[in-house]
Amino acid sequence: MVNRMQQTHLSDTEVARRLGVSRPTVWRWTREGNFPRPVRLGPATTRWRLADIEEWETGKSGGDAA
Repeated sequence: MVNRMQQTHLSDTEVARRLGVSRPTVWRWTREGNFPRPVRLGPATTRWRLADIEEWETGKSGGDAA
């Protein structure tokens, strides 16, 4: 059975793989404010909400790309 957190949150590695970029690129976009902010789930656990990533992807495909 798939953990509910895994269904709704992605690690930096999973985000990078999904978008075809490197992990440092994901973090750079985040720092620059060009990407959804991650959520901290624990002291050493940071994840992105899948819904936020999907919304960001939709905005990029809608011609809002910078």
